[in-house]
Amino acid sequence: MPVPDSLRRFVRRHFGFSRAETNGFALLLLLMLGLLAAPVLLRPALPYYDPAADRQQLEQLAAELAAARPANAPRHNYPARPGYARVPRIALSPFNPNTVDETGWQARGLPRFLAERLVKYRNAIGGFKAKEQIRRAYGLHDTTYQRLAPYLLLPEQLPPREQQAFASRYPERTFANSEAPRFPRKPRNLQPFDLNSADTTQLMQIRGIGRKLSARVVEYRERLGGFISPGQAAEIYSLRDAPDLVDSLRKYTYVAPSYQPAAIDVNSGSFEEISQHPYLGKRLARVIVAYRNQHGPFRTPDDLRKIRIIDETTYQKLLPYLRL
Repeated sequence: MPVPDSLRRFVRRHFGFSRAETNGFALLLLLMLGLLAAPVLLRPALPYYDPAADRQQLEQLAAELAAARPANAPRHNYPARPGYARVPRIALSPFNPNTVDETGWQARGLPRFLAERLVKYRNAIGGFKAKEQIRRAYGLHDTTYQRLAPYLLLPEQLPPREQQAFASRYPERTFANSEAPRFPRKPRNLQPFDLNSADTTQLMQIRGIGRKLSARVVEYRERLGGFISPGQAAEIYSLRDAPDLVDSLRKYTYVAPSYQPAAIDVNSGSFEEISQHPYLGKRLARVIVAYRNQHGPFRTPDDLRKIRIIDETTYQKLLPYLRL
């Protein structure tokens, strides 16, 4: 089909180039291509780099340094200070405190300064003959002593004659009244009691649990809304590194089968109330309040799974405490 003359004239009038415009466009195109190619053309020719030689030299230098370094040298670049090496912990078992050195005390959870003090104290009195001598050691906390006491291969108290001699020789380390020790003796045959109704006095009957630790257990129980298992005591910060004390709590406490913990109302509870729960905290409480404001109240516990930052472990721990 032939193109109409009117259309041909319209295209030529509005889209055509004159000879001068065509020459200018060609020159501009050449300049642009030259600018694009200039960095490549003007870049100096660099020699080819082969890293094999440098890598071999570094490996040889590292091998020489490793051969010159002693096998037991510390890995840091400053000289090791004697007595400051980290001592690995060992599981508690019956032991004779008269044969334990400073490292042995540190391996059983005592700080270095206290381990040195116990060894000097033992040498000064000629050896430990009863647990009460260790109990009166300066700086030894009651909780630490109660944790170690069941494993000390010593009698509880000195015989009367030796106790009088010890009192006259070391008056600052003896009891004001030899008949009444500073700390009440723990019962040997303790009957299990309800963990959710026990007070600090009952908790202190368990060997290894003192006044401060029993108060922390009660405080955590109130924040939690009650224990559904004695094993939850392992979540308390002070008991995370004391599995023997957690085992003692499991042994001497129980949770009633019909016990119902205090629930947290995630639909009407305020941010301050929800954030007090140990399984939530401020971060999750803030997200829960924002989610219910945007999407309305939660209808079933499973609705909490829609919040991505609540993982499955946290959800399962929260489930017995939810109220909707």
